[in-house]
Amino acid sequence: MEYDALLIVSFGGPEKPEDVMPFLENVTRGRRIPRERLEEVAEHYYHFGGKSPINEQVAALIAALRAELATHGPNLPIYLGNRNWQPYLADTMRQMKADGVKRALAFITSAWSSYSSCRQYLDNIADAQAAAGDGAPEIHRLRLFYNHPGFIETMAERVRDAYATLPETLRDHAPLLFTAHSIPLSMSENCRYVSQLTEACGLVAQLAGRDSWRLVYQSRSGPPTQPWLEPDIGDALKEIAASGGASAVIAPIGFLSDHMEVMYDLDHEAKHLCDELGLTMARAGTVGHHPRFVTMIRELIAERTHDAERKALGARGPMPDVCFIGCCPAPMMPQATGGRLIAPGGG
Repeated sequence: MEYDALLIVSFGGPEKPEDVMPFLENVTRGRRIPRERLEEVAEHYYHFGGKSPINEQVAALIAALRAELATHGPNLPIYLGNRNWQPYLADTMRQMKADGVKRALAFITSAWSSYSSCRQYLDNIADAQAAAGDGAPEIHRLRLFYNHPGFIETMAERVRDAYATLPETLRDHAPLLFTAHSIPLSMSENCRYVSQLTEACGLVAQLAGRDSWRLVYQSRSGPPTQPWLEPDIGDALKEIAASGGASAVIAPIGFLSDHMEVMYDLDHEAKHLCDELGLTMARAGTVGHHPRFVTMIRELIAERTHDAERKALGARGPMPDVCFIGCCPAPMMPQATGGRLIAPGGG
């Protein structure tokens, strides 16, 4: 099929301290989050100067992808639209319409099925099309890629690199903890989030040469009475220390870039906890704009433009291009769920 452009759909983040509260209000709009909770989360951003790293990282990914497509094709113009900060998705959709784009592919910066990491983005695209009005571009999403070789191979390299930073005496026995954003059980029970993460962790660990691993969660929010996915990364680290462990490798497989939730929750909070527990911690990088990951995006595009091979590792095979009707429904959740976003891959 013919396409005129590629749309990168991301989460967005504040650029300066003055942006932080408006950004968090965008993220939590309609959820009646107490002001004091937003101010608490804002401190995470102020800790790093009030600027989220996600925007620069997405820009780097787009630059690498432009070069990849210019060299190998298809040479599509690339647009960026964010859910929660400039450039907003609706504004980008209007620009695409003005530029004469009729049909575009969309790459969503999340590898997983869930309401927040997939369905909500599709709803955002539909809302942006409606805002652009008649003549808005037709948008076809690229498929989920959690088991694509380009994602798995890149994460395996990141894990190997993290182990290489540990002293040789610790490498063989350092437990491998994969982390992903926790979500409410009411959300996880209606999607394949956990099963996809579990499969991907196993594939990455095997390729990285690690026989044992554990999937844990981070960035939980919400009232204590509401069940979320566990165990928490902090609890897992305490268990390692209690059992006599001396080190741990943390691999944030649930995130595509080293954005705020990776930097604050792992590089700051988890690292501080490891120091208290006497654990030597090594944190694997995310896929970011690694060349193999960038090539993967081109391969996903080629599936749609040139009927290229649909690559996948593991038993499940490649995900379909189009989600089935009613998949990943919005969960029934208390309104005041806390200030952290429920969005694997964002922040």
